[in-house]
Amino acid sequence: MDKAPRRSATAPMFAGRRAVAIAIACMLLVGAGRSSAEEGPARWTIGKPIVTYWAGPRLTDAVARQLAEGGWNVVWAGEEDLDVAARHGLRAQLQHPLLNPESLDDPQRRDQLDALVDRVKNHPALYSYFLRDEPSAEDFPGLGKLVAYLRERDPAHLAYINLFPTYANNAQLGTEGDVVTAYREHLRLYMEIVKPDLVSYDHYQFRANGDGDQYFLNLAMIRETALQAGVPFLNIVQACSWTPSMRVPNGDELRYLVYTSLAYGAQGISYYVYCWPNHVGGMAEPDGTPTPLYHAAQVLNRRFEAAAEQLQPLQSLAVYHVGKVPWGGIPLPDDSPVRVRVAGPSRGNAEEGEGWLLGLFGPAADRPTHAVVVNLDYRAGRTAEVYGAGVWETFDSDARTWTEAGRESVRLDFPPGGGFLLRRN
Repeated sequence: MDKAPRRSATAPMFAGRRAVAIAIACMLLVGAGRSSAEEGPARWTIGKPIVTYWAGPRLTDAVARQLAEGGWNVVWAGEEDLDVAARHGLRAQLQHPLLNPESLDDPQRRDQLDALVDRVKNHPALYSYFLRDEPSAEDFPGLGKLVAYLRERDPAHLAYINLFPTYANNAQLGTEGDVVTAYREHLRLYMEIVKPDLVSYDHYQFRANGDGDQYFLNLAMIRETALQAGVPFLNIVQACSWTPSMRVPNGDELRYLVYTSLAYGAQGISYYVYCWPNHVGGMAEPDGTPTPLYHAAQVLNRRFEAAAEQLQPLQSLAVYHVGKVPWGGIPLPDDSPVRVRVAGPSRGNAEEGEGWLLGLFGPAADRPTHAVVVNLDYRAGRTAEVYGAGVWETFDSDARTWTEAGRESVRLDFPPGGGFLLRRN
């Protein structure tokens, strides 16, 4: 990448962005609908679940080899780097100054953009076009026009935009109200105006003193938005510190981020950062030496991809919290067909500790067939029993195989922040 991206909700932005102006722009765009090209056979689909990163070194063969060995499958690239990505079996997200709404307003730049798309759209490594990080709602009309333009010229590749987290302020979001009101309106305008094929956002909650309180609220709001639109979503999670107020996560905390994203239905995971100056932690040192987080992610990346691929044909039906319920979480209802209870030394009391997460998936809402269960205590391993009618199987993400584990219930030993994918017949 040419420069480090902005950290979420840390840089001041211009105030005075009003949702009224955006609503007017929305009225001008609504009704146009998506291009008829999206109905063709070449329309972008996610394919293999996304494992990527934010802020990394220039894509050389050595870097690409390290990424591929670490289980990353989407990499950042300039036009000149596409061949490198292809040599290592990696999908590439293209960065280029022409991938900007302003290119549509200048005939010469538009011609240059057309030429760029024509040069790269048939390259075997191309996966997506990077457009913008953390736009305000006032940027949505221009981005919506660019997304529609690229979709018409090249419907087979994603136009990628990343959104702010819930803790961005009103001026940054371009909407007004409390945390939930402003963010919900931001998402609504984004989906109505831009009409993205994937929803991406970032959220970093590991502070030097404790954790932020909006992580699950953000996950829940993004999940709801993506489900309503029928598109996948991607979660960019914390893998570094860039300021004394934020801490570097350890491997157990990284596991927690990956499995909680999976339980909420994410089809993509990304890490901030891979490697960048003045950032502590990440996946590699400036000289390319892998960090402890790289080795943790090397295992987690493949497990996320394997499990998310199993869930890809299914619907995310519900996400429940057992025990402690965070802001934005939904407590497990009494009539849930799948339940979790603590086993081992603290047997029977699911209210203890940090609680548990239960994501339910299935082909239809009336009977969930799959469950992702997560130990929300990233400091300690615990044992729990998952139970419900049917024959239970557990998924081995390393071998990509299913194994029968019990009838009516299955007892599982969870590592700190760890999770299991199960299904029942």
